Amino acid sequence: MQKKVLKVNPKDNVIVALLDLPAGESVHLDGADYTVVKDIKAKHKFAAVDFEDGDHIIMYGVIVGKANQSIKKGEVITTENVKHQSAKVEGKTETLGWTPPNVDKWKDRTFNGYHREDGQVGTENVWLFFPLVFCENKNIETLKDIFEKELLHDKASKHQLLLRSLLNGGATDVVEEEKEEDTRIFKNIDVRFITHQGGCGGIRQDAEALGRLFAGYVNNPNVAGATVLSLGCQNLQVQIFMDALHALAPNNKKPIVVYEQQKSGTIDEMLTGVIKDSYEGIKQANNIERKPAPITKLNIGLECGGSDGFSGISANPVLGEVSDIMAAVGGKTMLAEFPELCGVEQELVNRCINDEDGVKFLQLMKDFEKSVVAAGSGFDMNPSPGNIKDGLITDAMKSAGAAKKGGAAPIVEVLDFTEYATKPGLNLLCTPGNDAECTTALVGSGATVVLFTTGLGTPMGNPISPVVKISSNTVLAEKMPDIIDFNAGTVISGDKTIPEAADELLEYIIKVASGEVKTKADLLNQNDFIPWRRGVSL
Repeated sequence: MQKKVLKVNPKDNVIVALLDLPAGESVHLDGADYTVVKDIKAKHKFAAVDFEDGDHIIMYGVIVGKANQSIKKGEVITTENVKHQSAKVEGKTETLGWTPPNVDKWKDRTFNGYHREDGQVGTENVWLFFPLVFCENKNIETLKDIFEKELLHDKASKHQLLLRSLLNGGATDVVEEEKEEDTRIFKNIDVRFITHQGGCGGIRQDAEALGRLFAGYVNNPNVAGATVLSLGCQNLQVQIFMDALHALAPNNKKPIVVYEQQKSGTIDEMLTGVIKDSYEGIKQANNIERKPAPITKLNIGLECGGSDGFSGISANPVLGEVSDIMAAVGGKTMLAEFPELCGVEQELVNRCINDEDGVKFLQLMKDFEKSVVAAGSGFDMNPSPGNIKDGLITDAMKSAGAAKKGGAAPIVEVLDFTEYATKPGLNLLCTPGNDAECTTALVGSGATVVLFTTGLGTPMGNPISPVVKISSNTVLAEKMPDIIDFNAGTVISGDKTIPEAADELLEYIIKVASGEVKTKADLLNQNDFIPWRRGVSL
């Protein structure tokens, strides 16, 4: 039987409504009775005690806000009666211990991946096309049209068939597309294309960061080789990209096809050469086949988007359990979205193995927030209208739940944007909270699979790494089955414990990593790529 309410941490002074609660209803929790003052929607919180103006709101055992007026016991917490506030950070105050989960069932598990010469193992085998500057986007789009038509032989989708029917005066209902077999010419390689709006016009630091980001994509073991287009005069010069790649992978053996338009002459001449050279690289990459590898070779990115009031008590803790399992067996995970770690800095600093990483984390957080304030905003503005509507009313409340994706394992390294994860265990990666910018950054730092929790639903994906969508609630999983891969709402309903759901999710991850199942984002061809620009346009 599903519970009606939940207190996440014994220290909390607010209670989560797991179901809609009408005014006047009495609920019993931990030996105490509470009477609901006004209607409370599921996912929202109500006061477990009487609050006076200025009193701290505690959830997940940490400060997530303060009352700005009197709040009666049983009254719902809102943006009108509570404001953002988080605890002050004092630097590292202690070293937190950790009891790893029992991983006997996982320590010898394998997945079928693509082995690279540097020892990394990919979950995909992709030939990647990308431009160093937005001026080459049109040429990338032309190449995409050419290669996809000839290599994939795509049939018309059901929506194309609908429009075709309408144009011919036919039925107005959606026409079902034909069932099709795998018609790809090359079965072991995917060809993906990236466009973007950077590479020139902004500060040089952003162009250099973009070069490092692309170096990370090429170094990611999901990539077999790449075709790179340059105009010639842009800030992100070919040499900047090549230097970044050499710094990351001094012994890189992956084939890189580079063409610069201002040296090539006509577009026709350049595209002719690009097609010939890229075809040879793709043909060779197709010879690489999947082979068994230990799951310790996985690098899993952790993020959330379109979060709701259940994200921090179902989907995110499930990811935290998966992250702890991976840390215990010797795999890599990365927790990103620094604006959504506001309020839990003290715990994260205390979890850093090296004191230097704790200092680096706090400095990155300070610099990030300073840049946001300089732009006329602040971390307290992070919760979106959708977050607030579904119960996440302060940034600290949202952050305390978001941080649960990182489990409880020690933090082995703190990485700035574009730095590559190399150490087994839990890493922190400085990225924005923006979904696409975060996923883009995680993959650039080596993530071969990304786990993406959501309570409201988002269709976003990535060009080279599978993005697994985990819903925080069953309503979403049933409403949007075309974008949700895994339902963690079973934790809310009481059908599964967090460890049980985590075990199921890790089994699914292994299937995705082995190419046995495609994620919904892949099936929808969601190949989003948005680099983080820290500077201004010039």
